[in-house]
Amino acid sequence: MSKIDVIKFIEERKNLIEMTIEKYIPKEIDANNFKSKSRYTIDFSALNYGISDPLWDFLSYGGKRWRPVLFLLISESLGANMDKISDFLVIPEIAHNGTIIIDDIEDNADLRRGKPALHKVYGVDTAINCGNAMYFLPLQVVEDHKEKLSIETLYRVYSIYLEEMRNLHYGQALDITWHKGILEKEPNVEEYLQMTAFKTGTLSRMAARMAVALSEKDEKIEATFGKFAESIGIAFQIQDDLLDLTTTDREREAFGKSYGNDISEGKRSLAVIYALLALEKSKKDKLIKILNAHTKDKKLIMEAISMIKETGAIESSREMANNLVLESWEDINSELKESEAKQYLKAFSEFLINRKI
Repeated sequence: MSKIDVIKFIEERKNLIEMTIEKYIPKEIDANNFKSKSRYTIDFSALNYGISDPLWDFLSYGGKRWRPVLFLLISESLGANMDKISDFLVIPEIAHNGTIIIDDIEDNADLRRGKPALHKVYGVDTAINCGNAMYFLPLQVVEDHKEKLSIETLYRVYSIYLEEMRNLHYGQALDITWHKGILEKEPNVEEYLQMTAFKTGTLSRMAARMAVALSEKDEKIEATFGKFAESIGIAFQIQDDLLDLTTTDREREAFGKSYGNDISEGKRSLAVIYALLALEKSKKDKLIKILNAHTKDKKLIMEAISMIKETGAIESSREMANNLVLESWEDINSELKESEAKQYLKAFSEFLINRKI
């Protein structure tokens, strides 16, 4: 299965994904699509300015939309009734976009996908409200399917959502604390992997577990596919961090970040952790000092990246990402009958960790 096939598969499903998102986040809220009850008069113009306009400005920035694609692929490979369950793809995707909005505020980021971060355009207050709203808006899909799916299945989906959203915030707490460099102890590899499993792996795991639950498969299969998707999420984050260290400013321009942006943030990526384990004390102390300074000095950033590269940390991180996906694929391989969906699922997981920008 070639890379081109995977890209084509994603493109062919983008219309479905975008239409489903719009179904649960209308581009214009009015009396016909407003889901909440009201006793008095609603100012829809203000409501649209405060919710729909900024959210759709943000969604128009693009994005990979790979979590809903993962949901669709797993559902299809398990033989689910796609007409009944495809709407549920909005839950991990809309929640993911909410986390990005909040994450940009926490990092005081200027750009997202090459355009001004939402809080830079609409203000921090509106952006926080929009990001938080995106955690709840997609749950309307559960309410809308009460007549189509059993209460047991819907409760299972809702429970998955609660657990994974809780995990996501645990992961963010760990990442923020490490970025600040306020603890004397540096994270080790196992701690990094768990943080990333919570922060990035949890949304892909959510997509996979929901796909299994809605396909009416048992909890053992749910756990197996959840582990597979979590591994994809971790590997995706490792690869994303490596791109920050290995691509040039020109290559990163379309991505909306500067070269070495993670160094400026003080990010303890897997490559940084491997480097800190390998460097002799004086260089280790220098790298920690640069990370904790949150510097934008290009000379210092380049020095930090040079120290990371000299240890072989880039190669070790890449090997970890590949092994995670390959090993977890073996766990689900025997659970799936041979099908086109299965072939695409394998190719899709490989594509995510081997992509360039």
